[in-house]
Amino acid sequence: MPQRPGERTARFMTVRAMLGWGVALALIAAAAWIGHAIAARSGLERLREAAQHRLDVVAAGLDNELARFEYLPSLLEMSPNVVKLLDAPANPQLRAEVNRYLRGVNATAGADMLYVLDRSGTAVAAADWDQPGTPVGQDLSFRPYVQDALTHGRGRFYGVGITSGRPGYYLSFALPRGQGQQRGVAAVKVSLEEAERAWSKLPGNVLVADERGVIILSSRADWKFRPMAALAPQVLADISRTRPYGNADLAALDWRVGERLSADAELVSIGSTAYLASARALSQARWRLMLLDEVAPVRAGARNLAITAALATAVLLLLAITLWQRQRAMRQQLASRAALQAAHDGLESKVVARTDELRSANALLADEVEARKAIESDLRATQNELVHAGKMAAFGQMSAGMVHELNQPLAAMRTLSDNACVLLDQDRLGDVRGNLQRIAYLVDRLGRLTYQLKAFAHKADAPHVPVPVRQIIANAQFLVSHRLREHGVELEVQVQPPTLAALADEARLEQVLVNLLGNAIDAMDASPARCLRVAATVADARCVITISDTGPGIRADILPRLFEPFTTTKPAGAGLGLGLMISAHIVREFGGSLRASNLEAGGARFEIELAHAATTEESA
Repeated sequence: MPQRPGERTARFMTVRAMLGWGVALALIAAAAWIGHAIAARSGLERLREAAQHRLDVVAAGLDNELARFEYLPSLLEMSPNVVKLLDAPANPQLRAEVNRYLRGVNATAGADMLYVLDRSGTAVAAADWDQPGTPVGQDLSFRPYVQDALTHGRGRFYGVGITSGRPGYYLSFALPRGQGQQRGVAAVKVSLEEAERAWSKLPGNVLVADERGVIILSSRADWKFRPMAALAPQVLADISRTRPYGNADLAALDWRVGERLSADAELVSIGSTAYLASARALSQARWRLMLLDEVAPVRAGARNLAITAALATAVLLLLAITLWQRQRAMRQQLASRAALQAAHDGLESKVVARTDELRSANALLADEVEARKAIESDLRATQNELVHAGKMAAFGQMSAGMVHELNQPLAAMRTLSDNACVLLDQDRLGDVRGNLQRIAYLVDRLGRLTYQLKAFAHKADAPHVPVPVRQIIANAQFLVSHRLREHGVELEVQVQPPTLAALADEARLEQVLVNLLGNAIDAMDASPARCLRVAATVADARCVITISDTGPGIRADILPRLFEPFTTTKPAGAGLGLGLMISAHIVREFGGSLRASNLEAGGARFEIELAHAATTEESA
């Protein structure tokens, strides 16, 4: 039966309506799908951006906390007692001093623990030496931070304390001996528990994984010391050897990786919960800082937006999105321009302020230079006065000997003058002349004695000139001759070549020799064999004068600080401990050096090194 025109039109309209509904449904479905996809993606992006901002704050705080104590281990290298303890770890007094020093430094710095280990990895001193769980006496050589410090000079490590059972971050620093050898290791332990507690107040879950993939820090206690994946046998063997995680069973989390969104963000699931994991490497350690945010709210929002998008046309939705994106770009552009202008203005103000600061600093520096010049001038004057005072002290010490030397010629002169009167009465003029000649000789001898005293006590600052070494030694020998005889000391002098000369001041060099000879005489007072040897020669174009004795030598604890002020081995009242310091200062002013050592056969040896002055006889 043929269809009527009205029926055909109705059928066409029905088909058209069905097609329109299909297209509409397709548009609605497309809008819903697009809305869901856009909502999910933008929600994840916002979540990732927010996570990145939180990661910035957390990473900066953690890096600062780890770097805050970087200086602390190397600070112990400048402590002489720490170095001495590593050389003599069995010294209880030194160990107690270092323990108290470590406690004071640790209390000031605010670290969890500060301790020192010897080369074998055994802790010899610690800030908590008197507390339970102290590492003192423990062998920690298996710990990586100890091995790294001894091998490479520095070490880092996070783990549970062997004695305390508390986790912490360890920084280590080698204490060098010299020539590539290490004396020991200084280590500081930093507690990160306060940072973990602060993370619990932040949105999401914060965790830190070490280089093995084990979670060592977490805002969730049940995730701590659990690997994100099963560990290989060799890794488990290394963990068993170094024990970084204490007694943790290292049960792996049900960590499954889903879609990777970017280089530092991916979707993961732990158990039945899905997370957006944002990660970042820390600059202070080989760790990864991760922030886990649940994606359930994002997915719920995407579903809601899909329903909303389904109620609007795809064109309006796309137009709205386009307009929103354009407005957002314009806002960002305006904000960038404003930020750039503000940064430019701030930079100009900083430049002006910094310029003013530099001008003020230059003025202060000029004032400080003038003040330092005045202080140096006062110091030179004080040093000269100290040298002169030392000469006067030695002058007084020689007074007794000089009285003895003067009494003999005076007594002889009195006897000869009395004899001369008797001879004149007897008209024996020849014998009178002989007595007068002897008196003149004795007067010359007295003149030489008083000249030596005057030259020795003279506060001279004459320029350095060639002085005959043999004559200087003879003058010094003359000044201490009474003490040599009084103490029964045999003096041996050898100068090669005989015309040897040095650049110095005659009186001040004589003072140095008198001081060294006098010290040697005092040192041999209790020795059965008393022999004092003075030798002078040329070595490497330098004039070298050595004074050695047969006394007991210099004590090992005195030798390193022998030339410091007020250092003496003499009984109280027998010396101030300034003679050797003054002598070393005088020799340094000559451009030379004064050194002390002990002889293998016994006794002390002092060596004076001066600039050599070549004479005509030496050149010939």
